[in-house]
Amino acid sequence: MRKWILAAAMITAVPVAAVAADADAGKTVFNKCKACHQVDKNAVGPHLGNLLGRKAGSLEDYKYSDALKNSGITWDEAALDKWLQGPAKDVPGTKMIFAGIKDEGDRANLIEYLKTLK
Repeated sequence: MRKWILAAAMITAVPVAAVAADADAGKTVFNKCKACHQVDKNAVGPHLGNLLGRKAGSLEDYKYSDALKNSGITWDEAALDKWLQGPAKDVPGTKMIFAGIKDEGDRANLIEYLKTLK
């Protein structure tokens, strides 16, 4: 009997697969970014259109910190997730002043939205 109880407890403790990220929800999270970033033109921060696959610090018409230009980052989902947890922790010396997005679901949704920006 104890084995069955233990087995049931172990099955219920297995984490449920993550829910797919939602670009529409990410558009709402993007409101946090709009203070500095736009989709199609540079503002306080560089534009975020066609971000995935871009090398960090590579837009010729934006002045990046040397730290970001030399980071070696190419923006993919994993790099963005790490960056969005706290840019200054990810790349010390970056000029991006942003505390980060703590909620994993919000980050996933935001990244899903960023993937739609062309």
